[in-house]
Amino acid sequence: MFRLTQYMNELVAPSPVKTRRGSGSGTGQVKPVVIWNLTRRCNLRCRHCYTVSADVPFPGELNDGQTMRVLDDLQAFGIPALILSGGEPMSRPNFFEIAERAAELKFRHLALSTNGTKITAENADRIAEIGFDYVGISLDGIGAVNDAFRGLSGAFDAALTGVRECRKRGIKVGLRFTLTEQNAHMLDDMLDLCDGEGVDKFYLSHLVYAGRGDKNRGDDTGRSHTRRAMDQLIERAWVAVAEDQPLEIVTGNNDADAVYFLNWARRHFSQEKVAHVEDHLRAWGGNSSGLGVANIAPMGTVHPDTYWSDYTIGNVKLTPFSRLWTGDDPMLATLRQRPRPLKGRCGDCAFKEVCGGNTRIRALQITGDPWAEDPACYLSNAEIGLAEADRLEVTPFRGKTRDPAHQFF
Repeated sequence: MFRLTQYMNELVAPSPVKTRRGSGSGTGQVKPVVIWNLTRRCNLRCRHCYTVSADVPFPGELNDGQTMRVLDDLQAFGIPALILSGGEPMSRPNFFEIAERAAELKFRHLALSTNGTKITAENADRIAEIGFDYVGISLDGIGAVNDAFRGLSGAFDAALTGVRECRKRGIKVGLRFTLTEQNAHMLDDMLDLCDGEGVDKFYLSHLVYAGRGDKNRGDDTGRSHTRRAMDQLIERAWVAVAEDQPLEIVTGNNDADAVYFLNWARRHFSQEKVAHVEDHLRAWGGNSSGLGVANIAPMGTVHPDTYWSDYTIGNVKLTPFSRLWTGDDPMLATLRQRPRPLKGRCGDCAFKEVCGGNTRIRALQITGDPWAEDPACYLSNAEIGLAEADRLEVTPFRGKTRDPAHQFF
């Protein structure tokens, strides 16, 4: 996840650079954020669903006793955050019992990832009582555009009701938007929706070639829509920082966004400020699969992230997550290397310590090699240091802000 607003703030008000995460030893000292798909069942049928969920029962999912044992193990292991996801997690009959137990265990951060359609007033009351730190609700456009992507008429209105019920109760809520060529024209409308509804965070996810997302990867063949989207997000993030607006903007599943932002900063800020932000970005390290993020799938299998369903580290039905994550799995060891053994443009990239080689599953799906270049990198050779770049000069950024931009340089 690239926290655009956070790094925009670093250009304005620099903070100390944190120690670089991970040691490169493959021993797994970093505790991961765990995204737990509680069920594969879902009332929607999204074009980009990485779990290929459907509104039917899926035999073999973790039972109640196994689920509670996993919660205890995750808490004892000391993970920094737990995200309950699906399918649609609220489709699981005992969802609230699981969430209540997670709250009792006092994870540092407890979040809910949902399509929002099941957040009625009554369910919102329970979400508030449990004390979720954050609720992320997925929308892929306004009205009929969203409904077409998500396979159910009325899904947009139901999800928007969920947003409003959360906001009424003071629950921090964000909107998640998966960008494709077909819905890129809705990005400004989605940002306006966030402003109008008082949404706290906007998360733009690039398409990942997994599940139905792989089947529909033709929706991601162009790159011009990606660059336009990043320009729009940078503009909005700048306005939010310059005018002290609350909306936080982040992106996910394409860590080249950090390099795109860094190149933007070079055109508008001093070398000193850009160097400071680059230090932060190198400490962040980009893609965190197998290091700072982990996945538990509905049947208990453990993966380097939510998209690596074809690579299984083990199963929590047989072995505790804590042992699997600190074991000697060869893929985890390689994912934790810095730098990773990247090939092609990714291997030659001058910024591989910033993006970490981007999203490895796309390289695997396209080439069969997880270390090949990521086909979704939308940067030119010049932008990643493979050819002489244009001479860049520091010029004031003229965004849509009422205050002079140069006051922050």
